Amino acid sequence: MRSLTQSVLRWPEPEEILRQVEGWAAEQAASIPSLQRVAVFGSYGRGSAGVGSDLDLLLIDAAASGPQHERLRGWPLEQLPLSCDALVLTPREHADLLAEGSRFALELQRDARWLWPPALASEAI
Repeated sequence: MRSLTQSVLRWPEPEEILRQVEGWAAEQAASIPSLQRVAVFGSYGRGSAGVGSDLDLLLIDAAASGPQHERLRGWPLEQLPLSCDALVLTPREHADLLAEGSRFALELQRDARWLWPPALASEAI
């Protein structure tokens, strides 16, 4: 009688993902001085991420310009541990977004978890 063999895949724990994103952010900041802040939001920001959750990433880049799809080209998002939806904003755009009070702005304000720089990790948005 043959035994069945199976592969077991393990989804990484959220804290493991967050540590990897912190490392990625530090690497990016070392080569891109205009990067000011990095946060996760959505399920990783709320602390409700589970199997299959994607990564929602907010990059505050003082040098960002052009449409969002062009801004994303400069970031090696493929190096992140999960599939990622990213938003790249200048500091002014970020402030304007929060000031507008839209549903997205309120969710971002509530859910953002700042990962870089390390001094911001305990600070609210």
